[in-house]
Amino acid sequence: MTQIQTINPATDDLIGEYTAISDKGLEDRINKAHSAFIGWRTHTIEARSTTLKNVAAILEQEKSSLAKLITDEMGKPITESLAEIKKCVKVCLYYAENAKAFLADEAIDDHGTVIFQPLGVILGVMPWNFPFWQVFRFAAPTLAAGNTCLLKHASNVSGCALAIDNIFKQAKLPDHTFTTLLLESSRVQQVIEHPKVQAVSLTGSTQAGKKVAAQAGAVLKKSVLELGGSDPYIVLRDADIDAAAKLCATSRMINGGQSCISAKRFIVEDVVASDFENALADYMLSYSAGDPLNEHTQLGPMAKAKFSRKLHDQVETTLSQGGRLVARGEVIEEAEAYFPATILSQVPESSPAYGEEMFGPVATVIAVKNEQRAIEVANASQYGLGAAIFTQDIERAQTIARKVDAGCCAINDFVRSEPELPFGGIKQSGFGRELSHYGIKEFVNVKTLAHRNGESD
Repeated sequence: MTQIQTINPATDDLIGEYTAISDKGLEDRINKAHSAFIGWRTHTIEARSTTLKNVAAILEQEKSSLAKLITDEMGKPITESLAEIKKCVKVCLYYAENAKAFLADEAIDDHGTVIFQPLGVILGVMPWNFPFWQVFRFAAPTLAAGNTCLLKHASNVSGCALAIDNIFKQAKLPDHTFTTLLLESSRVQQVIEHPKVQAVSLTGSTQAGKKVAAQAGAVLKKSVLELGGSDPYIVLRDADIDAAAKLCATSRMINGGQSCISAKRFIVEDVVASDFENALADYMLSYSAGDPLNEHTQLGPMAKAKFSRKLHDQVETTLSQGGRLVARGEVIEEAEAYFPATILSQVPESSPAYGEEMFGPVATVIAVKNEQRAIEVANASQYGLGAAIFTQDIERAQTIARKVDAGCCAINDFVRSEPELPFGGIKQSGFGRELSHYGIKEFVNVKTLAHRNGESD
């Protein structure tokens, strides 16, 4: 069978080696997940919520070791890894406290009642960039609704996948209600097509989303897809430029820029573009790069050296096509996976920095003449995940936000995913919603119980 390795991107050391599950083992785990569903769906919501509270307690208790595991496997600075675990605690408690209300029966006048019932075994295909948060924002509502979960995690965070599996075991979740599958991406279709798997949720690249959507559609199974993004941040001339630049830098540099919802394109009115570029460069280049286990490090390595190489090619191609290098941080020569904070401007529309997702600490500044042009540039993208507007005129910002193609639009702040707010995109950024009460209802049967009160025509 295939061997799966996890490599520390900061040191290039081998961390772990795992054997992919056999076809027989895969069939057995899917069948057991289905059997577990038959029992789990009968648990009261209060009982399921108690389990999620147990999970939250374990996450809180083991946060230091779990954060180190994240940092070792994908290079996230340790302070950000700790914040990620705390966010997982929050989402577990959120659904533990709200699932009953979210799934309560709904009376529709005198016509009937709408009830929400679990679907069965749900497959989660999850990415490496937030190896705990992405899993828990899928699993917490899915389990709370009475479904069982199969996890196919990114191979480079297999240790995180197994740790999550163990957390659910410690929390006394019934056996096989949550199951980690160590297998190659090429075998995901095999799981989707299994008759006992009812739906799939994927967070990943647009290309991966297209494959999963096609595979699920071919067997008439629901999919929820949270895919790539090239989030536009519009900065108008009346904005507080320094405050805007600081928030924009924060968004661009979270997780070393390896986030679907981080700011990527900064669309700035030309009269303030130079001031914004300079302020943005000051903030981005102030992020200290180095050992991600050092609590003072703000920029760690990219998750794999090949990601750094791809970003390098995108930047160099953009520059060769006429883009301007505004600023670039110090290059760390010792490890190939490190990529310096980089700011580009005057990028041609045909260049990678203008139209592609730059998945790393690279910012693209695009100067425009006015608000209308800013909206046009923001929407001239295949993506539609997040966006932001910076202006001191809040009413104006609200008007612009309604015109921008995105699943979420922030005003004078950066986009983030929180348990209380629905999260997802449009266009090539995917479909469906996670989190909030919308997320828990993605994988339920919205069933109508119609009645006529004994009346006849």
